[in-house]
Amino acid sequence: MKRQLLALAALTVATGAMAQSSSVTLFGVADVSVAHLSTSGKSVTGLANGGNSSSRLGFRGVEDLGGGLKAGFWLEGGVTVDDGAAAGFKFDRRSTLSLMGNFGELRLGRDKTPAYQNLETFHAFADAGMGAINGHSLISGSAAGTPEGSNPKRVSNSISYLLPKFGGVYGQVTHSFGEQADNNSLSSNTGVRLGYAAGALNVAGAYGLVRGGTAAASVDYKTFNLGASYKLGAFTPMVLVASDRGADKRIDLYSFGLKMALGQGELRAAYTMFEDKKQNDADSQRLALGYGYALSKRTEIYATVGHIKNDGKATRKLGSSLSPTPNVGKKLTGYEIGLRHNF
Repeated sequence: MKRQLLALAALTVATGAMAQSSSVTLFGVADVSVAHLSTSGKSVTGLANGGNSSSRLGFRGVEDLGGGLKAGFWLEGGVTVDDGAAAGFKFDRRSTLSLMGNFGELRLGRDKTPAYQNLETFHAFADAGMGAINGHSLISGSAAGTPEGSNPKRVSNSISYLLPKFGGVYGQVTHSFGEQADNNSLSSNTGVRLGYAAGALNVAGAYGLVRGGTAAASVDYKTFNLGASYKLGAFTPMVLVASDRGADKRIDLYSFGLKMALGQGELRAAYTMFEDKKQNDADSQRLALGYGYALSKRTEIYATVGHIKNDGKATRKLGSSLSPTPNVGKKLTGYEIGLRHNF
């Protein structure tokens, strides 16, 4: 009996030690809005997902391995609040395993690309809702042979190295494997990001290369972007310049944004231009205005209005999940009022 009690006590102590050295967190975002969008000859009204932040559900954890070394995992998948759809749920937003220490972080799995992170960081609405930057895969969202478009948001089968914090300098190098037996570089993606954030200033540049096409005739899609923001009291102006090139196509993006603390919330504004350098009369201009009111540290009610003007050969649309594709050369206007809760 004494031996059993000693064994039970030892197990209890060991379990307590594990609990102290490791942690697992359930987290997520629930975001839904009432939205209306209209363009020439058609309109739609309903509930839209992710008007302020993409709705998601995830698990993450860290274990202290000792000697300054830690292991971590992150599993995160998108959800739709309007219909509660759960069929086919998968951790497609992020699925990574990491080793972290004074050397930085080695991260394996599915994650955001370095270039896409700049698009999110230096835009007043990031990449969610009516004002979303929509700056990824400007050439094609389904370019032949690419993993997920000419400049995807995320890539699978990737290995990344993230710099440790060092005097405000931050950076990341990522390579995703194409895993094609006949040509291992096909469908691969390589990206790098380097930035500096200290005090009011944040500035970063990024580059990405996606190998598409076929094993016999590959196509390289390249993206470049540079963004900056500077906090001036209640104001945070930001600017972003980006360019996607490949397959004899080139789309440039110029974005100017502003965030301003106002009352118990934040005013947001962004003006974005899309310029097609290989085709005449195919540019677009978008303006978005919004305000988010903080009900608490985790809950916000928000309103956004967006308008996009397409030239004669352009069909770009707004970022809302309800957004219809306008007819060629037509304008599109939308607005939404929504609620976002982080947990």
